[in-house]
Amino acid sequence: MMKKFTLFLVCVAVAAAGITACGSKDSSSSKSGGNSAADDDENYNTGDASLDNIRNQDNIGENELLVLSFGTSFNDSRRLTIGAVEDDLEKAFPGYSVRRGFTANIVIDHVNRRDGILIDDVDAAIQRAIDNGVKRLVVQPTHLMDGFEYNDLYDQVMQKSDAFEQVEFGEPLLSSDEDLKRVEKAIVDWTDEYDDGKTAICFMGHGTEADSNGVYQKMQELLTDDGYENYYIGTVEASPSLDDVLAEVKNKNYERVVLEPLMVVAGDHANNDMAGDEEDSWKTAFENEGYEVECLLRGLGENEDIRQIYIDHAQAAIDKIK
Repeated sequence: MMKKFTLFLVCVAVAAAGITACGSKDSSSSKSGGNSAADDDENYNTGDASLDNIRNQDNIGENELLVLSFGTSFNDSRRLTIGAVEDDLEKAFPGYSVRRGFTANIVIDHVNRRDGILIDDVDAAIQRAIDNGVKRLVVQPTHLMDGFEYNDLYDQVMQKSDAFEQVEFGEPLLSSDEDLKRVEKAIVDWTDEYDDGKTAICFMGHGTEADSNGVYQKMQELLTDDGYENYYIGTVEASPSLDDVLAEVKNKNYERVVLEPLMVVAGDHANNDMAGDEEDSWKTAFENEGYEVECLLRGLGENEDIRQIYIDHAQAAIDKIK
């Protein structure tokens, strides 16, 4: 979908703080690029970068909790989602210095050019830990599942594990049946005000070619089995697809559709593939079927219950430290 956008647009996390109606000026114009031409065309406000703690300080100490994320160039989004996860981890583990690393260098370069703020990539974050004499390194990624990127990240970090006395890796968000149940409750509670019997509530995930993509179907089955038959899970790039979700919704007598991303950050996929005005967006597809559509542009990282799952996964990793 959205083939007319650049690769950077397909990848970069774009977010709107809070809830925005579909097709609003803010959401439909949220387009960012990773090259100089795109930088010149940037004519929207992503928020005040100075409000975000980029967590690349030295004086770390012997215990570090490194939070690794794909990243986003949208300053408000970074603070409200990834930043919120990091802040909660810092409160939960006062004995660890919480630091940040992004996997997307194209995001890092864009933020550095535009705002003069340099966020560590994974290699820089690991080297910072080594230079500061960190002995015990705990890594907590903000990924949803153990797909290709999560596994590559694990390998990248462990290649330098000999520089530390101990390295432990936290699990991604959806790693167990218990995680699925907790995420189910979080998203159902979050959208309770829209559950009026006349509304289909549809969550859009990213999707992956990895076997872990099956987690989306498991989430759908869990919701259905628990009686949330008006909740639907789809993906941008895998299965279940938009067509799959649309077909299921059309089987019921709904009047309205609520769309929300099943992603840590409500980014370009959410603002364009989901909520954009283009013909191949989820919003347009449902509107063409006669539904009233509302989009909730907020990432999972804004949800306190979701953040608690990351805290618990980090705790499990810290518990392995000798």
